[in-house]
Amino acid sequence: MHLAPRLDIIGAALSDPSRTRMLCELMDGRAYTNKELASAAGVTPQTATAHLKHLADIGLTVSLKSGRCVYHRLAGPEVAQTLEAIAVLAPSNHLHRATQRKGARLDALVARSCYDHLAGRLGVAICAALQKKDVLQPEGLSFVPKPDELWGKLGVVFPEKPGRKPFARTCLDWTERKHHLAGPLATQLMSHAFEAHWLRRIRNGRGLEITTAGQHAFHTLLAIGPDALKGAAHAV
Repeated sequence: MHLAPRLDIIGAALSDPSRTRMLCELMDGRAYTNKELASAAGVTPQTATAHLKHLADIGLTVSLKSGRCVYHRLAGPEVAQTLEAIAVLAPSNHLHRATQRKGARLDALVARSCYDHLAGRLGVAICAALQKKDVLQPEGLSFVPKPDELWGKLGVVFPEKPGRKPFARTCLDWTERKHHLAGPLATQLMSHAFEAHWLRRIRNGRGLEITTAGQHAFHTLLAIGPDALKGAAHAV
């Protein structure tokens, strides 16, 4: 009996462009209706229903009912992390083309949510800034945070006892090809950024807008200025 993981099942699920567009839409961590996901994927609601059943059957998504509406979301953060890692292997020449378009909205390249943590140039810049300040040390595939008053200003509260999973870990950013932060520490940081109105969601897509208050906070606390968030998309 072969005990190899059934990667072929996952591969078959990701082989349909409409399903991958729906999964990417769900990577911002929110739940969406069938109609919303159908619109994002450019398919009919009936086709979206069939795709969502397929994704749910193999454990990539779950559904929940609220009133008369049924919402769909990723089955968990590990699904988002896996999709982000697979995306690193995918061709990204279309990102470079997008940056060349006049008036193109590139919010998702600058800042976006990767399920429950920050990604894009901002996520990578935050990770680099914390390491530069010597309050975050890489250790294998995780990070070890050092006690510092900075964490409180970023909305991070350390657990009284260490959990079984790392409090902070690496997540390879698919557009920047560098690491950003994931794990409970990164979740707290993103939640605080929303609560402090440093970031706000953009209606369509995973992109996040950095507010004026956010620009000031990231510059004051982490020395992240506008220049750190500029750059050309990686092209393959």
